[in-house]
Amino acid sequence: MTILSEIIRLALAIIIAFIAGRLISRLKLPAILGWLITGIIIGPHALGLLNDGLLGSDWFNSAESLLECLFGIMIGTEMIWKQMKRSGPQIIVTTITESLGTFFVVSAIFGVIFYLTDVPIYLAFIFGGIALATAPAPSLSVVDSLKTDGPVTRTLIPMAALDDLVGALVFFLVIAFVSAHISTVDIPIFLIISLVFLPVVIGGIVGLIFSKIMQRTKKGSTTLTVMIIGLLLSAVIGHLINSTLDTSIINFMLIGMSYSIVFANMLEKEKLDAIMKVMDPIIGFSMIVVILNLAAPLDYHLIFSAGLYTAIYIIARAIGKYSGAYLGASLTHAPKTVQKYLGLTLLPHSGVSLVFTGIAISVLQGNAPECVPIIQGTIAAAAVINEIIAVFLARQGFAWAGELHKAESRA
Repeated sequence: MTILSEIIRLALAIIIAFIAGRLISRLKLPAILGWLITGIIIGPHALGLLNDGLLGSDWFNSAESLLECLFGIMIGTEMIWKQMKRSGPQIIVTTITESLGTFFVVSAIFGVIFYLTDVPIYLAFIFGGIALATAPAPSLSVVDSLKTDGPVTRTLIPMAALDDLVGALVFFLVIAFVSAHISTVDIPIFLIISLVFLPVVIGGIVGLIFSKIMQRTKKGSTTLTVMIIGLLLSAVIGHLINSTLDTSIINFMLIGMSYSIVFANMLEKEKLDAIMKVMDPIIGFSMIVVILNLAAPLDYHLIFSAGLYTAIYIIARAIGKYSGAYLGASLTHAPKTVQKYLGLTLLPHSGVSLVFTGIAISVLQGNAPECVPIIQGTIAAAAVINEIIAVFLARQGFAWAGELHKAESRA
């Protein structure tokens, strides 16, 4: 009965978010803004429709992991190798400059602040590692709801996946070095790198096997069924691995992305288009649930208690993301719109940053408990404030680039 009541609560939350998204859309704003606000209002810190019991339940976490995999399909099916050959180096270089630029800017600014205030300097590098994290769901939701298309959109979609990889790799390397510095427990670097790239390996291997099967199917319904079975298998493998770890760090969006990259590049265009025609509304549904899960834990009270560290963190991260993206796009001679506006679409942050914060806290609690309130309060408050601001800026970036509703006109 408890599970049934939780399912009813979730269904009501989805309906409310959907209506809120439609109302926000009428104001010429992205629907995701309505989903985010709804998630915060009905989350455990406000009305409690989505309470801690529901959000922490095993069945919800399993279902949400699968929906993240579905969301990853939106990214993967856009990464067609034939179309990406020309822009591949540009995307890789821009991802690296944007990610490392953010890390260096945030680490340097907080390094100076912490040096002057007698806070351990290594905490600045943890701030820098967390700042790398980009939550692709909000910006990709803007892409989907406002039907954007153009150089910025086509650069953002593959970057969303690569950015997660680079961000996770840098963060876990920082955590490994900090752990080695403040404790006697050493974290093997090889294990960290393996965990970062494991989702890509899982999705890639399962995708290769099931793509071979899909190539031989005759009916569209059979192809779709095989694809869904493979996706379910990928999610189950990821969930089983997560259950063996102390912290859930497997990125299910990357699993879905790597799985769909394989079949998107192996199937004929007709088969792929037929699959996506059915999957598009399902992916749209998954977006709402993923955003609700991202927004519900955010405590709106933190907006009023945010301090100077929070403001500095938000500004420093924005400077790092924008300048790093601008530098990479300029070095690779990307279109002017990409140079000017790509950075604005990379500001959403909350989901992955909160996961990283939890991992950092678990490392600091036993050895440097005095640092926990600093990192916990700063990142949590920044997550709430930044997420609302970032959606507006992402939408504005697409508008200034002249890419709003371009996909509709080309359909």
